[in-house]
Amino acid sequence: MPEPGGRSEDERCVAFLQWALPHLGLQWAGYRKVRRQVCRRLRRRLRELEAPDLDAYRDHLAAHPEEWAALDALTPITISRFHRDRGVFERLERDVLPGLAAAGRRDRDVLRAWSAGCASGEEPYTLALLWNEALARRFPALRLEILATDVEPAMLRRARAATYGAGSLRELPEPLRHRGFTPAGAGWRLRAEHRDLVTLAEHDLRGPAPAGPFDLVLCRNVAFTYLAPAGRRAVLTALTGALRPGGALVIGLHESLPDPHPGLEPWPGARAIHRRV
Repeated sequence: MPEPGGRSEDERCVAFLQWALPHLGLQWAGYRKVRRQVCRRLRRRLRELEAPDLDAYRDHLAAHPEEWAALDALTPITISRFHRDRGVFERLERDVLPGLAAAGRRDRDVLRAWSAGCASGEEPYTLALLWNEALARRFPALRLEILATDVEPAMLRRARAATYGAGSLRELPEPLRHRGFTPAGAGWRLRAEHRDLVTLAEHDLRGPAPAGPFDLVLCRNVAFTYLAPAGRRAVLTALTGALRPGGALVIGLHESLPDPHPGLEPWPGARAIHRRV
């Protein structure tokens, strides 16, 4: 509803986010199209605090600085699907993963991947499906270990359940859907052999990276969309440091790396994939 001054609820939320996000090291541009997810959470938070509006919430933040941590917890965007951005996963299956596997099998028996900002698990589980169904037989002496991390405990609980509705699977090729899942009530549960490749852990990308090195890091539609420039550069430094030389970094199709990004070069012929040199 419009307020007496004529602003709608959405306009008031936009104005609040444009003011608050920079205080959290985040940037409004990344949230513009997905703001309604955060605005819904803000409305719930106002009800919890019995605050009448966002102006009162600003006053609450000023009086209670610890509330900024609660506000920060409202900002993660949780949009995820299996095989999201099909061309990226096709490139991983056809070129990147075989290249990493061929290099890795010379001196070790494990390939390590990190899915950073994994939400409810669709990205790392897609990777597990591709490996088990398309690549494991080509590299029988090599196993894939995937670390999947997210800042939200609720998302990790959903990932551990590994049960999804049809909407989450709509971009997954039918052969993978058929071989990867069993019916579970109104949804579909990922088979155990695919779940077993993935270890789930809570982690904030703005902190130190998990112990590497990793052959493959996926950080898509998270850091390089929502963080302010200083945060992006810090995350890129951490991601690059966690990669093994020759390893691959995958970002979102509509994202770009901060300049400069020493130590990385485009993966030949691939969009959104870089190689550590």
